[in-house]
Amino acid sequence: MRIDKFLANMGVGTRNEVKQLLKKGAVEVNDKKIKTPKTHINPNEDHVTVNGSTISYIENVYIMLNKPKGVISATEDDSHKTVIDLIPEYSHLGIFPVGRLDKDTEGLLLLTNDGQFNHELMNPNKHVSKTYEVVSKYPIKQADIEAFESGVELSDGKVKPAKLIKGNDHLSYVTIYEGKYHQVKRMFHSIENEVLELKRIKIANLELDQSLNDGEFRFLNEQDFNNLKN
Repeated sequence: MRIDKFLANMGVGTRNEVKQLLKKGAVEVNDKKIKTPKTHINPNEDHVTVNGSTISYIENVYIMLNKPKGVISATEDDSHKTVIDLIPEYSHLGIFPVGRLDKDTEGLLLLTNDGQFNHELMNPNKHVSKTYEVVSKYPIKQADIEAFESGVELSDGKVKPAKLIKGNDHLSYVTIYEGKYHQVKRMFHSIENEVLELKRIKIANLELDQSLNDGEFRFLNEQDFNNLKN
């Protein structure tokens, strides 16, 4: 990989800014000053520094975010704060949200720059489950649980059977196996109820890390990846 591309991809600066750093002798590869942008390096093996600071190579990233309300699941927007704005230190890697949560929905959201990872989780044929914590206007009845198990009818067709578990009072948990537009809210409308608060707490067997406050994130670990496969 060319040194100017490597440094630009790692967020050191734009291509022009990187060229200026090279001209000034601020860049070293294996303790040797490099001034030519076309110089090729091995990002996995060569030691690169800029003004004495090591620049580590990061290819793919996998992030768990506890998305807060009021933030949209997009890479950029002129009017609203996006989930990418919450992770500025990795925005230069081209990260994007895996699926989406509505603006007023909070909880577990994954971000990556790995298209294949996104495809594995979002492909409708994979039927990856997603579990939500729901605060509803009215308590859940046994008939509602049975309706979800049968698959409720929406304006764009019948959805796949879903699991609805009654909590306390107006709290319940719903697990769906597809991702139609506003699906959970529309399913509750179909049983003459209304979603007041919605929080995603689980994807497959990967649960939202309870140590993450609103807007906080961490990288996925090996156990997380295993949980996403189940």
